[in-house]
Amino acid sequence: MQPTFRRSPLALAILGLLENGPMHPYGIQRLIKQWGKDQVVNVGQRTSLYRMIVRLEEAGLIAAGDTQRDERYPERTTYHLTDAGWAASRQWLAEIVATPRNEFPEFPAALSFIMLLTPQAATELFEERRDHLTRRITELEADLASEYEGAPVPRVVLIETEYQRAIADAELQWLEALLDDLRTGSLTWQAALHPGQAGTDQTGADQAMA
Repeated sequence: MQPTFRRSPLALAILGLLENGPMHPYGIQRLIKQWGKDQVVNVGQRTSLYRMIVRLEEAGLIAAGDTQRDERYPERTTYHLTDAGWAASRQWLAEIVATPRNEFPEFPAALSFIMLLTPQAATELFEERRDHLTRRITELEADLASEYEGAPVPRVVLIETEYQRAIADAELQWLEALLDDLRTGSLTWQAALHPGQAGTDQTGADQAMA
């Protein structure tokens, strides 16, 4: 394994799926979606999947095998997991599961500049986010209650959905409390002025952070 290879959810998913046996890229993408793993692994663009497969092959984590020919489809090269790929997937799993990491999501970044908006505008946006979260929780609950061939899906298969549900629940509770503080005025600030409106006075953002 090349020490410079940077792990990613997509790389981990590819290595994990290939433990079931050789597969071609289209089959990998289809299986990720069938298993609902596209909720945690971005496979929307097939080109991204192909680029990752090339990188994994160059790193020696997977290897090309047979090329399947079918008159209905273009030629498809299958890939299989190497010993180095198996070792890498176990190492990544151990590191990711055991050690929390700041992944720099967008929402906290936006919160750090919320003082640029007026409290009223922020309240409306937080309410909209709350509604999205409520719908998302309903969807996650449906996934957790799903069945396969008439039997409940094993819990271990849905453990990442449990995590997403717990995170969504916690964020919803936090949002409700934040909205209460905004409505009662216990949290407020003076929004930053547009540059054309700013004079010699200290901006609202400066005041909010002072």
